[in-house]
Amino acid sequence: PSSHCHSMIRSADNPETRELAQRLLAYEGAAESPSKTAMPAVFHVCDKLRRPLSTLAGVAGFRSLLARALAMAKHEAPILGAVKVQEDGSLQGMSAESAEAGDVLVAHLIGLMMTFIGEPLTLRFLHDVWPDLPGSNANSGGRKST
Repeated sequence: PSSHCHSMIRSADNPETRELAQRLLAYEGAAESPSKTAMPAVFHVCDKLRRPLSTLAGVAGFRSLLARALAMAKHEAPILGAVKVQEDGSLQGMSAESAEAGDVLVAHLIGLMMTFIGEPLTLRFLHDVWPDLPGSNANSGGRKST
């Protein structure tokens, strides 16, 4: 395996990042009503992260982060080949088959977030978006003060 970009970027083959991505997707999948299963959980995870990250980095910043995560994920999961990032930062072209590789994409996105904004802020974002995510160590910070 080539390690030219893994040295500075926390990779999605990091077991913690991959496990966190799988938990987010499982959580979003479980939250779905059966009639809405046409929309893969990976769309919901990326869409829910789009809001706080666009506030932090702007829509263009989020879009480039997601596009980079997608490019990295395509190397690992070529089935994602038809997926594209739209101008507004949403995903397009995800099929039921390519959604199976959603954990690869989400893990790379989380890994890039940790690289650019740090692990504590990334975990705080995830906890703000999914406050009741089971098994999350992001909620060790206690209740948010208002």
